Amino acid sequence: MKRRSGPAPEFRKAVVLAALSLVACVHAFAQRAPSLPLHCTDLAGAVLPPASIGLPTNGALVQTAAMIPATATGNLNGDFCRLTGVIRAQSAGTPDIRFEVNLPSRWNGRALQFGGGGYSGVVVTGTGPMPFSPDRAPLARGYATFGDDSGHNGTSSEANFGLLEEAVTNFGYAHLKKAHDVALALIERGYGRPPEHMYFAGGSTGGREGYTAIQRYPDDYDGVIANSPALNFSGVRLIGVVVGQHEYRTPGGYLPPRLLEQVYERVMQVCDTLDGAADAIISDVQSCRAKEPEIIESLRCPARASPDEPQRADDDCLTPPQLATLESLDDGLRLPYALAWNADSYLGYNVFEGTRFTSMLGLAHSAQRLPQLAFVPNGYLYAQGDAYLRYFITHDPTFDSTNFDVMHPGRYRERLFALSATIGAMNPDVSRYIARGGKLITLQGLADEVISPNQTIAYYQALVDRYGEARVDSFMRLYMVPGYQHGNGVFIPSVDLLGALDDWVTNGNAPETLFVTDIAQATNGRTRPLCRYPAFPRYLGKGNLNHATSFTCAMP
Repeated sequence: MKRRSGPAPEFRKAVVLAALSLVACVHAFAQRAPSLPLHCTDLAGAVLPPASIGLPTNGALVQTAAMIPATATGNLNGDFCRLTGVIRAQSAGTPDIRFEVNLPSRWNGRALQFGGGGYSGVVVTGTGPMPFSPDRAPLARGYATFGDDSGHNGTSSEANFGLLEEAVTNFGYAHLKKAHDVALALIERGYGRPPEHMYFAGGSTGGREGYTAIQRYPDDYDGVIANSPALNFSGVRLIGVVVGQHEYRTPGGYLPPRLLEQVYERVMQVCDTLDGAADAIISDVQSCRAKEPEIIESLRCPARASPDEPQRADDDCLTPPQLATLESLDDGLRLPYALAWNADSYLGYNVFEGTRFTSMLGLAHSAQRLPQLAFVPNGYLYAQGDAYLRYFITHDPTFDSTNFDVMHPGRYRERLFALSATIGAMNPDVSRYIARGGKLITLQGLADEVISPNQTIAYYQALVDRYGEARVDSFMRLYMVPGYQHGNGVFIPSVDLLGALDDWVTNGNAPETLFVTDIAQATNGRTRPLCRYPAFPRYLGKGNLNHATSFTCAMP
């Protein structure tokens, strides 16, 4: 029988080459593909020496390492490796920095550091969703995530750690670098390679931390989301003290919530429709500010027949001391001395442009000053300012803030300056971050009652003055949201900022006008364009008021 001849040598060679090529492709894909962190539980007890962390510490320890299955109760993030541990402090009595790092089984090659809030004090786990984001949590989207407690234990309102210098330094900036370096080392151990991109995201204190990251550690981050940033930290605390002194030291300076609400309603009557829409949102803040004298005059009590004539409890107008309280917020703080980076002011709030100071984070709800100030009775700004003076500035827990002279702090001036350098994040030099291609997105409410939106705008304008608009546009986007306060408001935005940031960093697609969904309970589901500052949403004059397509971004 005649034997059948085999494949031609050329064909056999082609098959071999194809097979080798396929093996190479599979190998390359395996190298790039997301993979389960190897031996998660083996990371328990891992020790990182001080030399592996970019700032002085006594090293770090992973205390627990556990695989969290996708089927675990309440877990919406898929399978991930949860690592918790401590970064050891150097000074006796200073708390360690507690941290958490999460390594998803299907990793997208990126890492995200979460910022804190208030005075922090609790570990930011990194397992939850991004603020404002309608999408899944970053961990569920494949990001390796991490956070920490900023170097002390407590609640976001407790400031007593201000008595400990290393804890203050950690809170101001050092915890960011220490947690970053520890997380980076653990990510490399878990996956066998570093992340392709490192991001940071936070709001309020976390927003300040975001700006701190790009000012102090520009080489560590490719993109930052820094919302409602507490930039001039000493400034916002000092203006809180001034407002509290108007309320409680000046006779008649306290405004009950009903009068604060009356101010808000009057502003709405005058300014709501300046953007063309009667929607309980003041979008054209600049036009509203032009009407401020008219608004104030309409709220002022008529002159009394006698200076000694008392104010009636049912009066629906504002006396001179009450107006002075509001104007101290509206005018802001002008200091006769400079803090770090020549910051000598804290710009005022949009008191007569739609900010509602009856909120939980607003002004005092009680006419009596409590021995230990509390947020709702005595006002968030004053309570936080009082604690800052007692623990951070004077180191005297019994100090009486009503007698502190903000304009002439005397022997405390040097301390104010030092703290503003440690915590302030007002350094305008971000040239290194710009040069290496870092990106920054900031979102803030125009009706913010905690962090003045005008202070954030002023820092942005300082960058424009320093670098020019084109260069700032190359790395930064600022979005000011009408009607949004500090976590609440008549409009609460929901938008995927992390997706926009990642697309900008990875693909070079700079975000322009975004579209946001309102998640405020009363108006849930309506949409608006999110305009780049200084533009604002203006109604086109026709179409559904609840649809973003009925609005355009207009310049003031």
